[in-house]
Amino acid sequence: MLPLVGAELTPVQLYRHLLRCCRKLPTPAMQQHYRHAIRQGYNSHSDEDDPERIQMIIQRAIADAEWILNKYKKKE
Repeated sequence: MLPLVGAELTPVQLYRHLLRCCRKLPTPAMQQHYRHAIRQGYNSHSDEDDPERIQMIIQRAIADAEWILNKYKKKE
């Protein structure tokens, strides 16, 4: 699922990756909900300038996205 395994993602690459992950969700309402949450998270962390903190946020966002996709995949 990770687009660039072994490479560091930039925040913009992460944002685009997460939006593409939303397309895999089963209903349009879920897709809209998570797109909004992704946008809010991106906006709230846009002023972050510590590279270590940015990488922690990116890793956490990817783990959360995998968890959400697996959660809905198991229900089908």
